[in-house]
Amino acid sequence: MAGNLSDRGVLTTAEADWQTAVRRAEVIGPLAQLDRVSVPVADEAAARLEVTQRQVYALVKRWRDGEGVASDLLPGRSSGGRGGERLSGEVEAIVRRVLRSRYLSRQRRSVAVICREIDRECKMAGLRPPSRSSVARRIGKLDPIKTTTAREGQNAARSLRAAGGAAPPVEGLLARVQMDHTPADVIVVDEFHRLPIGRPYVTAAIDEATRCVPGFVVTLEAPSATSVGLCLAHMAIDKRPWLERLGVEVVWPMSGKPRELFVDNASEFKSEALRRGSEQHGIAVQYRPLGQPHFGGVIERLVGTMMTMVHELPGTTFSDTRSRRDYDSDAKAVLTLAELQRWMTLAVACYHGEPHEGLGGRTPAGVWAEKAAAAGALPTVTNETAFLVDFLPVERRSLRRTGFVLDHVQYYSDALKPLIAGRDGLGKVVLRRDPRDISRIWALHPETGEYLEVPYRTWSRPAISLWEQRAATARLREQGRAEIDESALFAMVEQMRHITDSATKTSRKARRNTERHKRIRSSARAGSSAPAPPPPDAAVVVARPFEVIEQW
Repeated sequence: MAGNLSDRGVLTTAEADWQTAVRRAEVIGPLAQLDRVSVPVADEAAARLEVTQRQVYALVKRWRDGEGVASDLLPGRSSGGRGGERLSGEVEAIVRRVLRSRYLSRQRRSVAVICREIDRECKMAGLRPPSRSSVARRIGKLDPIKTTTAREGQNAARSLRAAGGAAPPVEGLLARVQMDHTPADVIVVDEFHRLPIGRPYVTAAIDEATRCVPGFVVTLEAPSATSVGLCLAHMAIDKRPWLERLGVEVVWPMSGKPRELFVDNASEFKSEALRRGSEQHGIAVQYRPLGQPHFGGVIERLVGTMMTMVHELPGTTFSDTRSRRDYDSDAKAVLTLAELQRWMTLAVACYHGEPHEGLGGRTPAGVWAEKAAAAGALPTVTNETAFLVDFLPVERRSLRRTGFVLDHVQYYSDALKPLIAGRDGLGKVVLRRDPRDISRIWALHPETGEYLEVPYRTWSRPAISLWEQRAATARLREQGRAEIDESALFAMVEQMRHITDSATKTSRKARRNTERHKRIRSSARAGSSAPAPPPPDAAVVVARPFEVIEQW
């Protein structure tokens, strides 16, 4: 099934062209929100982007006619002349290297000196040197705090930060959102035996200006790039359909795409998927300074507040062993993961209505309503699927006559036929995959930029998770299998599931694994996006449409 799930070229575009689109989005995006772009404003934008006034108006039109994302403003194939990418990749590399080694130093060299150094290195490499304005523009985009610290020291940069060493405060809605993960201080049980399966993980986000929680995710899996994408998608969507599916009657108007995401330096926050997805949707990603955890104080306090509420639940582990004393968390556990998610949704809604010290005693919901009335409608996401796919982990594979092979599993769709016909010069194709359910992947069309949904080639295969696939592969390797075929892989998955089901009553790990793939099964029974049903078989599990895959 073909779906217009992404704008063209997000991952197939050259890095230099992509950075040009990102810079254009920073200037053109605000202009496109104006009712009328005056000539002086257009001239100022033209000077910043080094294009003509006419090209500024053309870019504004492209932004308005498109989806309002960075890829709308990618340079054309010629990328030549005024308005195209002014610097080649080699020149960009020289500029970055000189700025890093010569400009960001305590010697505080002037822009003129830096330009001469760049000119010298470019001429030695046989390249055309950039203009002074190009160098100055790149200097202007450097982080002011990091630049001042590198050139003048920590004391000089202190004035750029708020008291206590935190980032300067923000006023606008979703101007800066902090995100982090934590293990929940509560044991959950499986839905069948109601026996403990361990602590889930919570990924939460908080808006600094209002202290509201625009999104959170509860999963059984450890934090990953997928957790980040799920939380961003939950943040950006209208919450009403989601609340209806949960069966929770609360008001939760906090939705929208953040302008800046402020996170720690964990690997899941530095993935290619997050970087490109954030640039595509105009979300800046900033990282906490190493060794200074107080920069994430807002999200840390939210996590503390959420876990304090969780301590009231049966099965809580409390915050440490001293607080738990002789309380038997496993014996007291009664909530399933779905029930915990519903409870946390109600808890967050209550939190929004309580006075907050950081807001001078006002409620987060009240501050949000006031700022929302002044700011107007926030940019939200109408297609949750398209947004989430942009943040899923990335793989690259060659296209064969039979489709794609990814980790010993074949994927095929009739939508691939035009690409298969010209695959010889195609190169590797960008693929996205949801680790929770690998029964389908999304292939980025190299020309149209659309994501094509590609299911298993053999529809009768059960939906499995990436973790199950890797465990089965490892088991086959242990058995001495030099080559692994798809049939052996799925046979091993079924064998492992059978063993897990048999051990469920005695093993917590087995119950946790059962809960993972049970959610795939229960989700699959709700429907299928395949064009025709597979052969009737009681053991067959048909993959559920991506739009309604549960968070787990």
